[in-house]
Amino acid sequence: MTPANLIPIAPGWAKNSVNAVIFRMNSLVTHEDQQVAAFYDDSGQVILARRGLADTAWTIHGTGLTGNVRDAHNCISLMVDGDGFLHLAWDHHNHPLRYVRSLAPGSLDFTEKLTMTGIAEERVTYPQFYRLPGGDLLFFYRDGKSGDGNLMLNRYDLRTQTWTQVQHGFVDGQGERNAYWQATIDDRGSFHLSWVWRESPDVATNHDLCYARSDDGGVTWQKSNGERYTLPITVDNAEVAWSIPQGHELINQTSMCADGQGRPYIASYWRPPGTDVPQYHLVYHDGERWRTSQVSMRTTPFTLGGVGTRRIPISRPQIVADRNGDITRAYLIFRDAERGDRVSVAICDDLGRGSWRIEDLTAESVGYWEPTYDTELWTQQKRLHLFVQHVGQGEREGVEDLPAQTVSVLEWTPGGNAEW
Repeated sequence: MTPANLIPIAPGWAKNSVNAVIFRMNSLVTHEDQQVAAFYDDSGQVILARRGLADTAWTIHGTGLTGNVRDAHNCISLMVDGDGFLHLAWDHHNHPLRYVRSLAPGSLDFTEKLTMTGIAEERVTYPQFYRLPGGDLLFFYRDGKSGDGNLMLNRYDLRTQTWTQVQHGFVDGQGERNAYWQATIDDRGSFHLSWVWRESPDVATNHDLCYARSDDGGVTWQKSNGERYTLPITVDNAEVAWSIPQGHELINQTSMCADGQGRPYIASYWRPPGTDVPQYHLVYHDGERWRTSQVSMRTTPFTLGGVGTRRIPISRPQIVADRNGDITRAYLIFRDAERGDRVSVAICDDLGRGSWRIEDLTAESVGYWEPTYDTELWTQQKRLHLFVQHVGQGEREGVEDLPAQTVSVLEWTPGGNAEW
């Protein structure tokens, strides 16, 4: 087991989990040899921190941008394009678009607030950036509300430095439900999207894990067997990668990744039939069909129900995986009260055998933290850098009386120096 290294940055807001929710894309981002982190401080200001990857000292920069940190939905999403410009979206929960771009490559100073396309930018939630291999960006967000929302997709062109709308409501809740998604771009530039449907604002109505893939930047979409979707994708024509009924503690907005062969891996948790204990699961495509592997052997039951952000004894999981020949290694990162709310990782050295072991990467509790990581550093170097902070969380949008807690980066290289 390669030791993990915790690099402190600065104190950040910790009364809820807004700095440490799973759907931040990204909390950390690397371009060339520079890494940037984004978080809210205790006054609700967006803070940027930058370092060289070989350094432990950070340059701290206050942006002057502020957000309603008392709502854990209102996270910061950060990405860098192929020319080195930072793009930042923040403070959204059914709000007008809040988006800025750095003034120059490598700069930590931003433009005034910008629009992207000006279309359907009044009810934005869950902004997420993804970088294509050529350096262009994709931007996903929900237009609408929980139980009644549609998925939107814009693309940023490096050459023109402009955004265009690629898809308008292409995953469509038909006014009766919405999709809670997770996504990834593989080494070939294919975009993989998975989601659960929710029938109402109540988390208990989550059901079914669905899938779509695009090989052309989101213009057209297909199922895992290559069948092309007729858009929009709805509950009637969506490919169900794994069927999970309502009322089975299925969580929303977890994570996914893809290996070097473009095979998708989706992490989540739900309650298997015949038990009252939710477990972590990995759903993946082996090139022929969908399979699942139960990752955990938890013993503590809990139920999911209600609206808003919940105080849940486990975090949503993060997944990274890589394949060499016929062997797939997978790493599922999580936090569980059964393990003292530490940063933990479940490791499978050969997914074909399906044997998992669990190690802790921190000795101390991280409260209600959920894992996010530097996707670009993982893509380029297979180094895992996690955003870590001890945070509280009240029920719905409640807060805890917790002073500012140190934001850190946890450095860990899966597999150590072992050669594939």
